[in-house]
Amino acid sequence: MTTETAKEESTSEDYQFLKVEVDEQGIAWLEIHRPEALNALNAEVLDELRDAIVELVSYEDVFAIIITGAGEKAFVAGADISQFVDMEPAEARAMSQNGQDVMATIEASPIPVIAMINGFALGGGLELAMACHLRVASSTAKLGLPEVGLGLIPGFAGTQRLSRLASPGVAREWILTGDMYSAAQALAVGVVNRVVAPEELRSATIQLATTIIKRGPVAVATALEVIRRGLEVGQTEGENIEADCFGFLFSTEDQKEGAQAFLDKRKPEFHGR
Repeated sequence: MTTETAKEESTSEDYQFLKVEVDEQGIAWLEIHRPEALNALNAEVLDELRDAIVELVSYEDVFAIIITGAGEKAFVAGADISQFVDMEPAEARAMSQNGQDVMATIEASPIPVIAMINGFALGGGLELAMACHLRVASSTAKLGLPEVGLGLIPGFAGTQRLSRLASPGVAREWILTGDMYSAAQALAVGVVNRVVAPEELRSATIQLATTIIKRGPVAVATALEVIRRGLEVGQTEGENIEADCFGFLFSTEDQKEGAQAFLDKRKPEFHGR
C-alpha cells in the first residue's frame, strides 16, 4: 500500500497468513492465521510479519500494534517442523538469520508492539513474543523453548533475548530442559508482563495499549529506542544515549505541551511533534 493512513483501506487482503485490522483508537491488530497448524511460523509467515510491521509503522494513524494468534489454543506453537526434515546446514543458517531479522524488525518498531498470548507460545512463538515490547498472557497459556528435544537450539534470537529479558540462569533452565512453563511461572521470572484470566485477555491488552497511546508518542518512541540501544552497549554508553535523547525531547512540541498541561492541571494534547 502507498497510503499514509491505515483507515483508508483494509490491510488483511494483502496477506495470506495474517489478519490485520486497525480500530478507532489507532490500535492495529495483527493476527497470525494458521489455526490448522496452531499458527506455526514458516518462511511465508515470517516474511508477511516483516512486511506487516513495516507497513503499519508507516501509517500516521497507528499508535500501537497487538500481535496474537488465531483460535484459542495457540499464540504460535513454534516453527513449522516439516521444513526441517531435509534442510541443509547452510539453509538452516539462512532461516535462522531471516527469523532473527524479522524479530529485530519488530523490536525496532517505534510504535509499541504488544504480544497477546492466548495459548501455546513455544519455540519460535515465544521468540516472537519476546521480540515484542510487552507481553500479556492468558492464565492458561504455556510457554517454552523446546528445541533441544529436536536436537536444536532456539534460532530466532531466543538464546539472546531470554537471557536479557529474564536472566542467564532462567535462559539456561528453560532452554536446556526444553520444558513448558505456566503463565504464572513466566510472570515470576519476568518473561511476561501481565497474566489475566482468559476472558479478560483482550480487554486487558487493549487497556495496556490505550494507556500507552495516551502518552507523548515521540517520548514513547524515544524510550523504546533508548532501551533497545542501551541493551546493546555498556552502562556508561547507555547513559550517554539516554542523556542525548532526553535533551532532544526538549526540542519537541509534545514536551512543551506536556509540561504546560501539568502546570495547568489538565490533560495534555499530544500531536507527535
